[in-house]
Amino acid sequence: MSQLRAAFIGLGTMGFPMAGHLASAGIAMSVYNRTVARAQQWQQQHSGTLADTPADAAAGADLVFICVGNDDDLRQVTLGPEGALNTLAADAVLVDHTTASAAMARELDSACRERGSHFMDAPVSGGQQGAENGQLSVMCGGEPDIYQRVLPVIQHYARASNLLGPAGSGQLTKMVNQICVAGLVEALAEGVAFAKNAGLDAEKVFETLGQGAASSWQMINRHKSMLADEFEHGFAVDWMRKDLDICLDEASRNGSLLPVTEQVNGFYKEIQAMGGGRWDTSSLLRRLKKD
Repeated sequence: MSQLRAAFIGLGTMGFPMAGHLASAGIAMSVYNRTVARAQQWQQQHSGTLADTPADAAAGADLVFICVGNDDDLRQVTLGPEGALNTLAADAVLVDHTTASAAMARELDSACRERGSHFMDAPVSGGQQGAENGQLSVMCGGEPDIYQRVLPVIQHYARASNLLGPAGSGQLTKMVNQICVAGLVEALAEGVAFAKNAGLDAEKVFETLGQGAASSWQMINRHKSMLADEFEHGFAVDWMRKDLDICLDEASRNGSLLPVTEQVNGFYKEIQAMGGGRWDTSSLLRRLKKD
């Protein structure tokens, strides 16, 4: 059997290590990134070739992975004049790890079908740490046979994955994830602020609560940095705002009421106004600090 050939388009905070895991697994990699220096940095650390355009990266690949910023970025690197779909081979699979809209996923699924190729939307959760450690959770939408074909490859950077339904289902599931996270982070921020204002030993408080019913990934992994007022890390507020806008837009279409999500999205707007667009989402605590 010939060596599996893959392309990875988008070497940002998440894509860089994800593509690295594939290269380390012995997959023949071609990579593209809009900022060439970033791609060159990746090549210095991993085995693979650099492509000048997304189309060049996708040419001859069995699997093409994408992890970019938003719908507009995704449309440019797939359907644009130099987009990956211009060279995507028949029967090849386009796997999109971008957190984007379900409508965009369905558009790409249709475009791939027209070319005789395949599509799977596969947004991820787990953040930079999860990507670097190969411990991401992957939410997939697509056909069962395509999922089974891609699964052994994404397992190189995934701790868990599941097929949730047809194209778009992965993105809808990621929206559920972000809806849940938004409320959790705000609750944690309020809890941290309350514990400090009450004069408690907040470190001991959250070491204790982390073993009980209130525990969450956010509590376990973020309470120490929150107590230290450290937010120059993690998942940026700007990206969370983008994701929550997607959630609220989809909710307006399907009739869902998201009062907490809408309120927390407003709180993140305040964080952006404070200059915290690149702060971690746990920076909601800074809204609640006493002067």
